[in-house]
Amino acid sequence: MSPLAAEICIVTARPGHIREIAERMRAADRAEIFAASGRSPLSALSFSYRHSSHVWTALFDGRPEVMWGVGDLNILTGIGAPWLLGTDAVDKNVHGFLRISRHWPSQLFGRYRLLRNLVDARNTISIRWLEWLGFRLSDPVEINGHPFHLFEMGDTDV
Repeated sequence: MSPLAAEICIVTARPGHIREIAERMRAADRAEIFAASGRSPLSALSFSYRHSSHVWTALFDGRPEVMWGVGDLNILTGIGAPWLLGTDAVDKNVHGFLRISRHWPSQLFGRYRLLRNLVDARNTISIRWLEWLGFRLSDPVEINGHPFHLFEMGDTDV
């Protein structure tokens, strides 16, 4: 590990993590939230936390920096909506973040057969990460006047 790399620990998310991440959220994540829903980072993280079946937080050197989870889109057909929101610490610790996130999709296929959500077409770092994980992205569609890609991965894709 580089002497500058953060020590990353994954824990079950707690409500106390929400405000700390929301106050320092990446500009691209803030823009995506506002374009999709008009919500603030605090409102979006609170909503996602409450409506998810599983939620985790990554602590970088003990500080909450990334929260992610998955919520039920259709429980009868096993479709879940993965999401992730974080701070600039992700960009500063790319290798550590990639290492901890590599197996997230496959860990969710015990409950879901398909993972599907939208990503802002302007959020290039998130798009590269989703493609690196193996998600398929659609051509952009317009939502609230902004381009978004549908991304998805099935349990047979891993």
